[in-house]
Parts: sequence; C-alpha cells; structure tokens
Amino acid sequence: MKLGFIGTGNMASAIMGGIISKGVIPADEIIGADLFAPGRERVKEKFGIHVTADNNEVVEKADVVLLSVKPQFYADVISGIKDKIRPDQIVITIAPGKTLSWLAEQFGKDVKIVRCMPNTPAMVGEGMTAACPNEHMTEEEIEYVKTLLSSFSLVEIVPEKLMDTVTAVSGSSPAYVFMFIEAMADAAVLDGMPRAQAYKFAAQAVLGSAKMVLDTGKHPGELKDMVCSPAGTTIDAVRVLEECGFRGTIIDAVQTCAEKSRSL
Repeated sequence: MKLGFIGTGNMASAIMGGIISKGVIPADEIIGADLFAPGRERVKEKFGIHVTADNNEVVEKADVVLLSVKPQFYADVISGIKDKIRPDQIVITIAPGKTLSWLAEQFGKDVKIVRCMPNTPAMVGEGMTAACPNEHMTEEEIEYVKTLLSSFSLVEIVPEKLMDTVTAVSGSSPAYVFMFIEAMADAAVLDGMPRAQAYKFAAQAVLGSAKMVLDTGKHPGELKDMVCSPAGTTIDAVRVLEECGFRGTIIDAVQTCAEKSRSL
C-alpha cells in the first residue's frame, strides 16, 4: 500500500476523496484503520479502499501513514505503532498543538514527520493546508507530500512557529464563516426572503468574494472600497459593523483560537 490512514473520519475522508479523484493514488493502494466499524465500512463502501481494525496493519503495509485521530488520542496511538514504524516511512499528522518535538519524543527515534493543518473545505476540494516537515524529510519526500495534499487543497510550507496561527486563521475559521453566512441569511429571512434562498445568496456572496481576493491579488480593503459607493447602502452597513467592533471581535477570536492551540 502507498498510503495508510489511522482514523477514517471526516477529514480523512476528504483527503482520501481528493487523492483518489485526482488519480494521485488508486483506491486499491490505500488502507484505513478505525476501531469504529461503521466508520471504516463507510469509507470502504464510498471509496473502495482496504480497511482494518488494526493500526499496526496500516503501519506494516503503507509507505506513508497519516494519523487522523483526535489530538487527545495521539499519545496512545503512537505508543501502539512506534515499534513498527520503519526509517523509510513518512508520517503525516493533522493534530493542532502536537509539535514536531513532541511527536519525536513520542516515537522515541528518528522518524520522517510532516506536521499538517488542513481545514474542512477539503471535503469539497477547496481546502487550505499548511505543512511543516521535520529535519529527516528530503526535498523529494516533501514534494511528494505536497502532491498528496494538493489533491484536495492549496498547500503552503510554513515554519512551525506559525502552525498555531494557521489553526486559528484557517483550520478553525470555516466555523466563523459559517456563522457569518448563517447570520446574513437570518437577516434576509427577517426581511422576507425564503430560508433556502437566503443561504444561497449569502453563501455565494462569500464564495465569490473570497475568489476575488485570491484571483485579483488586490488588498481586501481595496475590494471593499469598490463596493462602497458614496452615501450608499454598503457604507452604511460597514458603519454599523465598525460601531459594533466587527473587525476587533474577529481579531480577538482568532487570537484566542491560536492561544488554545498552543495549550493543547
């Protein structure tokens, strides 16, 4: 097997889906382990991968092992597989707060590790992933991992000191955006628009606005100014947001998230 997953939840499914749909690795060369039988059977049925209840079977068969379990389970999972990890294998982690030094300490030996932080838009092929390789990874191996990650997201190599910032501004931020969409839709419903239509208008506005930032390369403030006509409707709405501390609240939320990530 070229790729193995320990944990087959939503994020693992998003990664599998991207890798298989882009033809990076075929389904019959992927194996996933999960103690939760319905979870592993779900990915087997959906993607056609091999599945098992044994984490060590994944380690024994896969060249690249991706740990996709909750951060609080990392120590136990690593303890159970560390003796079988080979020097040539690559381990990819996606747990906030689990540093490369902490991971190395858990394995107790030299292991090729890439610490990553994807986000849930990976489930629709529009994710953003930060990757931070350790000193045992070669340039060729790093490029291979980037190819895997690029199948479901944009990828940036970042220094480890920024990984908690990535968690806050990218990993967790879809939740903030969903709240923003929901609030705008609630306002539209209050003004008489049907609920389903309100979600569509609000979500597409956010999608299109994000695409404008990425595609034009313009500063978000410049794009905002393009919408704000003198004495118009938009600048009046912006005034209300500023009076309510909209930007300051977002900054505080992102900083709080980053601090929580550092404490995990």
